[in-house]
Amino acid sequence: MSKIKLYGIAGSRAHRSLWGIEEVGVDYEHLPVSYMEDSKTAEYLAVNPNGKVPALVDGDLTIFESMAINLYLAKAYGDGLYPDTAAAEALTWQWSVWGISEIEPLQMQMMLNTFLLPEEKRNERTVASAGRQLARPLAVLDGALADREWLLGDNFSIADLNVAAVMLLLGMLKFDYSEHANVQRWASACHARPALARAQKL
Repeated sequence: MSKIKLYGIAGSRAHRSLWGIEEVGVDYEHLPVSYMEDSKTAEYLAVNPNGKVPALVDGDLTIFESMAINLYLAKAYGDGLYPDTAAAEALTWQWSVWGISEIEPLQMQMMLNTFLLPEEKRNERTVASAGRQLARPLAVLDGALADREWLLGDNFSIADLNVAAVMLLLGMLKFDYSEHANVQRWASACHARPALARAQKL
């Protein structure tokens, strides 16, 4: 049986799935496709026609989108990372979608206008506005973590990994969310996991 193949580099959204596959501990082949020219070749477009990373191939199954990849990895190989009830599964999907809809767009505005755009096109007001808007979702997350260690209760799960993986960019931006003490405690624990350290080297 051929190894699972995971395409992407740590310096892209693929870091989420690199963390995910390192966390589940399954044997895999890493193909370090970047989000630039590498992902636009005919060979890679045959894997992911969107021309983006990550992508995963497991036998006859090909998946793109980091959240979908991680949910699959956890369910197929995660040994406890994926929930075992319909209610907990629904909450896992909720938090995974929430991370990319409530946190990611705002932090990407900040990233674009801090690092990615040419200096003359950067807008400090956009950065400030996005930072202010992050207060609302961070408060939601803080409230959810007020009476529990992890998003689904007592154990780290793929829900925690997916949201914490999105929020890694806030660290790169040196965005201070320490006023949300529950989020700070939870994120620090997530980001200290050895699987993430391994993934960040890829």
